[in-house]
This record gives sequence, C-alpha cells and structure tokens, in this order.
Amino acid sequence: MREVYIIGIGQTPIGEQWELSLRQMAVRALKAAVADTGAPDLQPQALYVGNMLAARLNDQAHLGALVADYAGWRGIEAATVEAACASGGAAMMAGVRAVASGLADVVAVCGVEKMTEATSSEVTTGLATAADADYEVAHGVTFVALNALVMQRYMYEYEVPHDNFGIFSLNAHQNAVNNPNAMFRSPITLDTYRNAPMIAPPINLYDSSPICDGAAAVILAPLEIARDLPGVIPVRVRASASATDSLNLDDRHDLLALSAARLSARRAYDQAGLSPADIDLFEVHDAFSIMAALSLEAGGFAPRGEGVRFAHEQGIGLDGRLPISTMGGLKARGHPVGATGVYEIVDLVTQLRGQAGKNQVANATIGMTQNIGGTGATVVTHILSVE
Repeated sequence: MREVYIIGIGQTPIGEQWELSLRQMAVRALKAAVADTGAPDLQPQALYVGNMLAARLNDQAHLGALVADYAGWRGIEAATVEAACASGGAAMMAGVRAVASGLADVVAVCGVEKMTEATSSEVTTGLATAADADYEVAHGVTFVALNALVMQRYMYEYEVPHDNFGIFSLNAHQNAVNNPNAMFRSPITLDTYRNAPMIAPPINLYDSSPICDGAAAVILAPLEIARDLPGVIPVRVRASASATDSLNLDDRHDLLALSAARLSARRAYDQAGLSPADIDLFEVHDAFSIMAALSLEAGGFAPRGEGVRFAHEQGIGLDGRLPISTMGGLKARGHPVGATGVYEIVDLVTQLRGQAGKNQVANATIGMTQNIGGTGATVVTHILSVE
C-alpha cells in the first residue's frame, strides 16, 4: 500500500448560503482545493462526495456525477458516500483507499450539505434518519432527544453537573472568533451557556450544533506526486479507520462507552504506530457537548467518566494539553452534516501546515479527527502528520 498525502484543501464559509446551490458550493470547495495544490490544471481520476440529506432536503441524489460534471471533470469515476453525519469522513476513507491501493493517483474528496432552505421540521425529520426508524423514530424520538438521553445518563452515572459541560461550548466559540469561515464568530460566557434555552433537557442551545450550509474538499495523492508540487506542504495520512455500533441506543452493550469511537481510534493508532500520548490536537465531533466528552474518553485521552474533568484540568484550549475544536468545531464553525468530516480534515491540515493564524497550536505535528454518524453507530477516525 502506498503512503497517501493531502496536497490541497478548500472550503466555503459555513452559514446560510442562500446565493449558492448545492452543486455550486461543492464546486467552489473543489476548485479552491485544486488551486491550493499549485497545479491549477490538475484533474483527479476519482471523486467521492460525502452527503447525508440532499435527496431528502434538496430533491437531489446522484451527487457524484452531478458535481464531477459541474467541476469540469466529466468522465471520471465519481460516487456519493453516505454514513449519516459521518459521510464526510467515510468519503475521505474511500479516497485514501483509492490512492493507497494504486487504483488512482489523484483523488478529490468533497463533503457538501445544504440544510437552511428546508423548514426546521423537515431538517429534524431528515436528521432522524440517522437513528433506527423502526425502534426509535417511529416512537417520536428526535435525534436531539437521543443525545439528551445519553447526556442525562452520563450526568447521573458520573455525578457531573450540567454547568461543567459549558467548557466545550466556551472553547469552541472562542476558537471560532478567528476563523473567517465559521458560522458563529462571537465568544460566549458561562452565564450565556447556563441561561440558554433548553431544546431537550439537559441539552440546551449551546450544547448543540447549528443547522447550516457548507462544502469542504481535499485533494489526495501519493508521495511521488506530492513532493513534486512546489510550495505545497504535504500532510501525510497516517491512519484512516472506521467502526460501527448499533443504531438503536437500546441495543448498545454499554450506553456510555461510545464503542465505535473506541474501536476506530484503536485501529487508527495501530495503523499509525502511535498512541494517544502522541496526538498534539484532536478535532472532535462535538455535535453535542456529550459527544465531545465521550470522544475524549473513547480516544484514550481520559478515563471513563472523566472526559469533562479532563477538559477542565488538562485543558482543551489552544494552549491546553489537548486542543480540540481548534477552528470552532461543529458548535461554532458549524455542522453541515455530510460535509463535517471533510471540514475537520481541512481544519487539521491548516494546523499542521502552521497556517491557522491566531488559532495556531504551537509545535503541532500530529493530529486526529473523529467523525461520528448517528449517536455513535458509525465513527471514522483519521490521523494526519507533517514531517
């Protein structure tokens, strides 16, 4: 298997993109990624598009061929990859495998989602398709409510007061201030968090990520191509791994273990020959505060039940023991669901290249991303490094 490198990154700002269609956002991100390689005529042999909701919210499926055509790449291999909110990470994994196997030399990966033109009811119904239709959704449980059940159990089991989760939101919003592509670029206080409206107790407005639009893209290639591109800082994909658990929370062996995150992280560490102690920063899937805490534990950074304590005592800020959500995370940068896994990769590459500006994590050479589908039914972990 060949070593795989990221040679270009691109993204659109996240927010309410009324003036851009789904295909336009995807093509803008892809063209920016190609331009970032320094080889504007570069054309990939394959394109993988991560998306969850286009068929339901935009009446548009078959995104692989659609986006390839509008990018000017008609004729190449192209496909849509769907794994709920982990669609972007799954598309990235498909691209990595295509290059690593030698089936393609240059691969484009794009994550795109357009959510804001639908009603809140339509989006809520769409997001619920990440849960078990027969045993959860049919009984009226929303996706937010499922995460609330997990958070409620965590607070009870480990005696963690709700206020303590505020550190995840405060950190994300502080980091988004200096990210021009973030949706919410204003810091918040603990009082703001504490007094936020409840959505599904104990999850309040600042425990959850927003509905939004956005697209992000990366270009992948083997080392022999990466090193011949002048001006490019190639970032190596050290690991690309995935794992699954039951969709239905009631079928989980352990509600608070986030087993798929633990398994995918372990597989990624094994692929990379690394351990949690080697990771300089971690782009977590903080769609809800509880997922940030559970990911810290599943990733091996904190013992079970101590993810929130780790955040307070070890530090998750830019100068902490393990910086997370360094460009705002899902909470403040935004969570255009099928695109989020690729945005995480773009944020991490920006850090490893030393291009994060005021958000730069000092001496960052190895980082990890985790992209979660559903309430942890699919988790994709990537480890990247720069030499």
